[in-house]
Amino acid sequence: MELRGTETRPLLTRGPSLGVRALLLCFLSILLMVLDHQQGTLANLRNGIAVAVYPVRFLVNLPFSVARWADDSLASREQLLNTNATLQRQLLHQNARLQKLAALEAENRSLRAMMQSSSEFADEVKVTEIISVALDPFQHRIVIDKGTLEGAYQGQALIDERGVMGQITRAEPFSSEAILISDPSHAIPVEVNRNGLRTIAVGSGDVERLTLPFLPNNADIEVGDLLVTSGLAGKFPAGYPVGVVVDVEIKPGEPFASITAKPTAALNQSRRMLMVWPSESPEPTFPETELQFEADAAVETGDGTADGQEDAGLPAAPEEPQ
Repeated sequence: MELRGTETRPLLTRGPSLGVRALLLCFLSILLMVLDHQQGTLANLRNGIAVAVYPVRFLVNLPFSVARWADDSLASREQLLNTNATLQRQLLHQNARLQKLAALEAENRSLRAMMQSSSEFADEVKVTEIISVALDPFQHRIVIDKGTLEGAYQGQALIDERGVMGQITRAEPFSSEAILISDPSHAIPVEVNRNGLRTIAVGSGDVERLTLPFLPNNADIEVGDLLVTSGLAGKFPAGYPVGVVVDVEIKPGEPFASITAKPTAALNQSRRMLMVWPSESPEPTFPETELQFEADAAVETGDGTADGQEDAGLPAAPEEPQ
């Protein structure tokens, strides 16, 4: 009896061919892309896949992250000290530059203020700078960097952006010595700006105080009155601020009141000031010309003898020997 082997059958029936499957997959892919582009159908699916894949990405990137962390954390102490020192030097340089900029800004403001104050008057001015200050506490004297080569002269007024500083006492070719109005030996003719009352302001030895010792008890002066230069002495041009009255004390038993004023100028702060040339200066007189005119007149009148020369103020001619 012939035995036949059992016939084997596939468990699943044979499906579409590979070409049909490829076409179906292409169509499905195109359909999904169109739907996702227009309606965002697969957005949630992508987010879910990204969440699922994140641990894998983290594990792949972990060695590189650990290497960078180790490189930053395990730097040598010398490198850190060098970096710190470099940053400290840069910080010091930057702070120094900032301080210089602040000083230049303050200098610019001061110069602008001085030029603005001087522009209110028609006087010619020139900026000068203090190069030395007297060490004697009882003498308020300074040395400036302008001399006769710059046009400075003895008695010339000095002002800052607030008011009168002092005047030049000795002019040299390259520098000049000046006295401040607070010096005890200095006096300046002033007038009360409110009513024109004239008096003299004398230095007290204190840069914050001037005295007005020659006003009687009944003088019309009040606290807060502004004192300005009167221009009567010929040294200081008229109209520049000198001080503000801060105290008026009436003394019934004495002829004069005790009056104190505070200088408007920053006598102990200003480093730069202005030299002032008055716009209207009196024409200089020449005594030699006047004497020569008188001598010529004496000759024309017949008195051209030694007596005539003596009357004109000229030395007499020597007598001829007998």
